[in-house]
Amino acid sequence: MALVEIEMSETTSPLPSDVAAFLTEVDDRIDQFMREHPTWGSGFVPSDFVTVYYALRAITATNLTTGRHFCEWGSGFGVVAILAEMAGFQAYGIEIDRDLVDEAHKLVSDFELEADFVHGSFIPQGSEACAEEAYADNDAGVVWLVTETDDAYEELGLDPDDFDIIFAYPWPGEEDVIDRLFDRCAADGALLLTYGQQNSVRLQRKRSGRLRTV
Repeated sequence: MALVEIEMSETTSPLPSDVAAFLTEVDDRIDQFMREHPTWGSGFVPSDFVTVYYALRAITATNLTTGRHFCEWGSGFGVVAILAEMAGFQAYGIEIDRDLVDEAHKLVSDFELEADFVHGSFIPQGSEACAEEAYADNDAGVVWLVTETDDAYEELGLDPDDFDIIFAYPWPGEEDVIDRLFDRCAADGALLLTYGQQNSVRLQRKRSGRLRTV
């Protein structure tokens, strides 16, 4: 794969007041959602949003992106995409569960923001083999990697290679799937930000012969 890892410096400065207030409300809404949907079990596990926000802010502060189009693959409540908007991106999210898309729309409306969320699979047409490999390695199936659903990119009016940065939170064993999918469909120079285990983030760039690696 043509992915190059990029080192990021750690940030310890206080959160902006609007971001802190937003995340406090998010915690309350996620807790309420989980109480109202007890059968979800471990089906919805959010990343550490503070860690991801600091990473997004570091990316914008150092001008690492080639542009400002951001997409969250598997956007859940839409929190990371909204944080990306707060950090200066034009943000979008794609989510397979309609209930979570509805929750994301409520957040955007209540906080008077502009991030856009659609229902569907973030796996574009022609890249289904990546999902099929994941299914083959997981006897229970991986519902968030399904492809037989709404065409999210058509609804957005954008293609995967229109995004300058993509965020994903791969489950254990999905990391290579996400990397391969990004390598296949993202634009040269685009960034892949992923949240991993032990409250960590990883930043990679799709290498291009026309672009100097940072």
